[in-house]
Amino acid sequence: MNEASNRPGLAHEHQDAVDTIIGLMTRLNHDGMVTKRLPAGGFGNTVSVEIVNPDEWGILARTAREHKFRWVAGWIVDESPDLQRFRATVMACFEKAGDYIVFRTRLTARQSAVPSHAPWYPGANRAERHSRDAFGIEFLGHPDPRPWLRHQAWTAQQFPLRKSFPASGTPLAMTPPDSGYPFESAHGSGVYEIPVGPVHAGIIEPGHFRFMAVGEQVLNLEERLGYVHKGIEKRAEGRDPAGLSRLAGRVSGDSTVAHTWAACMAMERAANIDPPPRARILRGILAERERIANHLGDIGAICNDVAFTFAYYQFTRLREDWLRKNQSGFGHRLLMDRIIPGGMAVDPGEDQLAAMVQEGIGLRRELDELRPLLDDNDSLQDRLMTAGILPSETAMALGCLGYVARASGVDFDSRRDAPYPPYDLVEISPCCRHTGDVRARLDIRYDEIYSSLKIIDQLLARLEPGPILTEWKTPVPESEGLGMVEGWRGEIFCYVRFDAGNSISRYFPRDPSVFNWLALERLIHGNIVPDFPLCNKSVNASYSGHDL
Repeated sequence: MNEASNRPGLAHEHQDAVDTIIGLMTRLNHDGMVTKRLPAGGFGNTVSVEIVNPDEWGILARTAREHKFRWVAGWIVDESPDLQRFRATVMACFEKAGDYIVFRTRLTARQSAVPSHAPWYPGANRAERHSRDAFGIEFLGHPDPRPWLRHQAWTAQQFPLRKSFPASGTPLAMTPPDSGYPFESAHGSGVYEIPVGPVHAGIIEPGHFRFMAVGEQVLNLEERLGYVHKGIEKRAEGRDPAGLSRLAGRVSGDSTVAHTWAACMAMERAANIDPPPRARILRGILAERERIANHLGDIGAICNDVAFTFAYYQFTRLREDWLRKNQSGFGHRLLMDRIIPGGMAVDPGEDQLAAMVQEGIGLRRELDELRPLLDDNDSLQDRLMTAGILPSETAMALGCLGYVARASGVDFDSRRDAPYPPYDLVEISPCCRHTGDVRARLDIRYDEIYSSLKIIDQLLARLEPGPILTEWKTPVPESEGLGMVEGWRGEIFCYVRFDAGNSISRYFPRDPSVFNWLALERLIHGNIVPDFPLCNKSVNASYSGHDL
């Protein structure tokens, strides 16, 4: 955004995006929509626009799609003046060329419905179903009327994210089984269904997968998630900034750095404070270390799913060594609670920082030695190549992010395309593949590890002595902030709104898994059932990050 406009080679692209946004707003007004531009506040340079007429919400999505904007997230804010009168704001964020624009429209008890964005943006499907189940907002023209989140834990007349719903809920002695969910069905000679889950044989989180197949070939896959719904959004209400940062770090445990950073970024923007330069660089180092650890684990796990156990042992060993260095350098293997509002909770010593340089050299050497063992293993490559192909057009339509998108040629990286400190100080090597198969999703992980090691070296070279924490300032009531951080799975989006007394009124995080889970349903078509674990691991979407 403002940093991007000052970077060589990005100024023209940035201006084109701004012009497109202005053109979009003009087009909307020509269609009869009444709009007004709002102060950006804690949104940074993000454009914020209010649409007065909720009936035109669908025109917004149609026009944004025509202009090739990406649908980033959609969420609801309960602004009821009291517990008896429901009033809400429906919000949606779009992105193009690294610029973000937020639209909103206000609903009352008399008008509690807006047109759906899902007909134009398939990635909005489950987000809108989530909002319908949790707030009672109807999305007119939505292609799927089935409940998504409820799982019988509350009735169709209860809406747990409304302010009027108690945080303790109204739990039953025993929640009835969710056995009546109407999965899609198919009929024909030789067609059969395979139900898998939600409880699995391994230690993965619960999720139900319903396959339709002929012989071993998969015709269709339908997911049913939500089994680890934790009430994150409700639990955030009333917390102070420190409490929210701890909660954000537990949205998805393997992305604790990125989710915490996004929440802190949103809160800091709402409070109009900036972390010190040293804290910004340390945050970047933590995010890259988290990226490397997870990619190492995933490469080994993909190899394990095709019985290449030697590679599994080696990459698991490298990951374990990396996590132990996290413990010695930052005090936590997974780097949980290291980022706090206003900066950092820990500052590694010079000895630990110097050791990171040598650690990176050692990891590069080992990766160089292991890579030929993967590339030259014919049985491994036979399983990886052409398995689980996700075409570029499908990845773009679904809004896929991170390595899933980049393996299919959709090259968006918010560190580079919408740079935020400290990434405005470093060079981000492009990592993009085009075949969209499991092999590409493994290769992109390898590429990103090398890129992250390079980024860490650049950040360490720029690290200067100084404070790591800025004094917190209590935001005024109704202050809002956005945070966008490139986690290891892709862009994490976060919205925060403050109430009086430094209290959180609304916290909404969007994990990239919301879109990447949809990709798994598509890329498995035409593959054989035994390849599902391999395809699933190559996507490795988060159950927990999806099931807020």
